[in-house]
Amino acid sequence: MIAALRSAQRVQMRPTGPMVDQELDDLRREFLAEAEDKVREIEQMLESGRDSAALDRLAYLAHQLKGAGGSYGYERISSESAAIEKAVERIARGESEDDSEAKIQQHVVNLREEVQRGARELAIG
Repeated sequence: MIAALRSAQRVQMRPTGPMVDQELDDLRREFLAEAEDKVREIEQMLESGRDSAALDRLAYLAHQLKGAGGSYGYERISSESAAIEKAVERIARGESEDDSEAKIQQHVVNLREEVQRGARELAIG
């Protein structure tokens, strides 16, 4: 992980301007593929029950995406995941609001869109 973060910080300079390190792009592609799987799992879990194990798993997935998203420069992935994590933790504590489910669903939609946007950008670049 430390090596991946160091790699993420490297940028090669060419006379025509900065060139993003190919290794970083490869790591980002891997992250986005894993993020897609995690978002899919979040969506499936939201369609199923809300027992404590499911809520713990939802919070865990969101927490992973929050940290890794920020590490790879995907601030929106990080912020949407943080919002999901906080909302799920509130539900687990019995502190949810009437519109908590709708808010979580919207954050998941935003999260999926951002993961897809990142993948498209890497495919074009």
